Amino acid sequence: MAINRFTTMAYSEADEMVFGKAKKPVKAGLGLEIGAGYTTAEVNYAPRPEAGESMEKLVNEYQRITKDIMARMVQVGFPSVVLETEHVQQMTNNPAWGAAVAHAQKTIMEEYYEEYGIKCALRHTPGDIREHKEFMDLRGDKMTVVMESFDQVAESGADLLSIESMGGKEIFDYAVLRNDVPGMLYAIGCLGSMDMDYLWQEIAKVAQQKGVTAAGDTDCAQANTAMFIAGGLLDKNLAHTLAIVARAISAPRSLAAYEAGAVGPGKDCGYENIIVKAISGMPMSFEGKTSTCAHSDVMGNLIMQCCDLWSNESVEYHAEFGGTTVQCWSESLNYDCALMNTALKSGNEKILRDLLMASDRFRDPQSYILAYDNAYKVGEAIVKDGEDIFLRAKNAGMECCSILNGSEGLEMTKFELGALAKATAEFEALTSESETFMSECMEKYSAEVPVFKPENYAL
Repeated sequence: MAINRFTTMAYSEADEMVFGKAKKPVKAGLGLEIGAGYTTAEVNYAPRPEAGESMEKLVNEYQRITKDIMARMVQVGFPSVVLETEHVQQMTNNPAWGAAVAHAQKTIMEEYYEEYGIKCALRHTPGDIREHKEFMDLRGDKMTVVMESFDQVAESGADLLSIESMGGKEIFDYAVLRNDVPGMLYAIGCLGSMDMDYLWQEIAKVAQQKGVTAAGDTDCAQANTAMFIAGGLLDKNLAHTLAIVARAISAPRSLAAYEAGAVGPGKDCGYENIIVKAISGMPMSFEGKTSTCAHSDVMGNLIMQCCDLWSNESVEYHAEFGGTTVQCWSESLNYDCALMNTALKSGNEKILRDLLMASDRFRDPQSYILAYDNAYKVGEAIVKDGEDIFLRAKNAGMECCSILNGSEGLEMTKFELGALAKATAEFEALTSESETFMSECMEKYSAEVPVFKPENYAL
């Protein structure tokens, strides 16, 4: 499949974007439309560790999870739901295991759809097992196993195909520990985008052959790593301004999936999805306040502002007072969706969107940039040089710094302001020649990062 870069914005202005509506809705699964005028909860879960001891135990665990979610949806009267199965490593390394789980889940979902009319879809997210502890094998034997996993889950009932890909992570891990902005740009914007081009053309082929949906990726391995290292307002392991620079750079990298054939919905943990939606017009999944079962963030309300699917990130399956974890979290997600859908029906969606956004806008540099109006500006910077993966990533980072430097109402500490000034200066000092930047980085990181293998990126 060809790579078709985005060079224009899908929306004429930021104010056009709202939750539950996308320019390019996606039909998937059993009667479900995503981004077609309503929001839907996307429930994400993990099996208990002991369930991974055998395929039979794992299938039984996912059957219980699926039945629990579907039964709770019907009991409380919710009209739609998406289930996301993020593979434990046994399921991707043994594609037959993932296929057996997908088949078992889809069988149950079909029964509930036929009996109760609940619209639903199943997303499967194989693990990126191309990453080893000591090296990356992005185009070797493990790539073959990953693609076999996609092929088998698509054949066995998965409606939406996703992955959290690892391209560029070996350089990013080295760079982020050294506050090395050019290194982060090279890792995410250049190497990450190159791997996305390669990987997503293959995933899109599988989806096309099997008649399912190539959904999307997320820069969990890099931008989320920066967010987690940055932590809360009292943490100083990494400046939050650097974390949001990494996030801005990750937007063109995640966009590459859609340029290679994915059509959405983007995956939940991609906080950069607000920028991707502004550019692509495709539906996106998000997580925020309902992901506190998995991690904390500083934008729990704001990130709901333009979601099409609303997710809990992931929760281990076990008992709570209110039922199993998946029952509790699926119910909470759906009440949020019910509120958004009521706002859509009554014509108050922009009021609710702006309240969600304003409640977190000034909490942190990360939430400030991801507010939909500022996210739109980062998108405009990306498409300005949309054909060049280096320039568009550089533009995203520079626009992020520019918005923060000109921010009104956002309070930043001396630590944050110092990190912002350093990042701004480093961007301004960068060349505008893609080949020059790429060759200099190749020489530098080949020497400094032993696990970096240029052949992983066909360099």
